Amino acid sequence: MVSGEGSPAATDSGKPPSEEMLDRAEVTSIFLKSLSHPARLVILCRLAEGPAAVGELEMMLALPQAVVSKQLARLREDKLVTARRIGRSISYSLSEDRTSRVVAMLHKEFCGEA
Repeated sequence: MVSGEGSPAATDSGKPPSEEMLDRAEVTSIFLKSLSHPARLVILCRLAEGPAAVGELEMMLALPQAVVSKQLARLREDKLVTARRIGRSISYSLSEDRTSRVVAMLHKEFCGEA
């Protein structure tokens, strides 16, 4: 039997490629679910332009503070944004390069001016 035929070779993690792909699909699914709410998507599009304070996000979304805070909590839980306290205010920004790259593409296609 030629190598590569039959059972697939293990990857660096020791898992078969199909298992590793399923693991990555799970992470991707969580990421996409986080993007699937309109308020969260608008928050992410705004943060693609740079950090923003909670008050700014509230005014931009025209939603009550509790609603904005709930959406920000979900984005923090999913590790898409990070929070930084500046005095009495909290500033949010995109958390990592992967998030920034995906949101930048979405911003260009859907959030910017038509």
